[in-house]
Amino acid sequence: MANEAQNVGERTVIEVEDLVTHYGERLILNGLNLSVREGEVFVIMGGSGSGKSTLLRYMLALERPTSGTVRVLGQDIVNCPASEIYELRKEMGVAFQGGALFSSMTVGDNIRLPLREHTDLDATTIRIMASLKLEVVNLAGFENLMPAELSGGMLKRAALARAVVMDPKLLFCDEPSAGLDPVVSAALDELILRLREALGMTVVIVTHELESAFTIADRIVVLDRGNILTIGTVDEVKNSDNERVQSLLNRQTEVEELDPDAYLRRLLEDTIH
Repeated sequence: MANEAQNVGERTVIEVEDLVTHYGERLILNGLNLSVREGEVFVIMGGSGSGKSTLLRYMLALERPTSGTVRVLGQDIVNCPASEIYELRKEMGVAFQGGALFSSMTVGDNIRLPLREHTDLDATTIRIMASLKLEVVNLAGFENLMPAELSGGMLKRAALARAVVMDPKLLFCDEPSAGLDPVVSAALDELILRLREALGMTVVIVTHELESAFTIADRIVVLDRGNILTIGTVDEVKNSDNERVQSLLNRQTEVEELDPDAYLRRLLEDTIH
């Protein structure tokens, strides 16, 4: 059953306007316009190469677009100086696709690292705060293990604990369920919802897992080749009359018609060169 949010507000916390991006001469995002509301779980979906992970990178101010505006918590992150982006990122937690824990550090040290780097808290307070977050993600007692000693699901939960250890206003997750079996994936979905409710965060998730998206999303945007196909609630996306949206939801591949003569010419050219 789709997530029914209790605390979604009207205030916009992320606003993307006319966002255009290129990698070299290749157009990646083609004039995107969307907004994310305070307290909601906003899911970004699309096929491979649709631009969903690229959009996430621009929301995190990791790259500058060709043109357009991205505002996060009221701040224009395209044009503001690096020092202001540094401060803004303290309000943002990120759970990367592979967990991205430091392999040479224990789980506990990984969780404590953001507090050590970005606060003036004493060691005891940092240890307590990190332990509380590990408890929230059901990893209490595992702080002395190394990342390599964790299962895939435990690694994802540890990454979430590190992402929320500073109680951010925004949580970004890149493919949180990737590589997990259905039972572990469902448990992780439930954990993300509990964290949202407990910490009052807004959550932005990139995923290709349909079941996960339909379970946790308040709204979904579907991208295709750098364009927005549709944006709306789970029911609105499911009932979209856009053929490409339905192809994605039904996992239908688009077969490109092959011109035999053109194919033969390409083979000959490759052989010659």
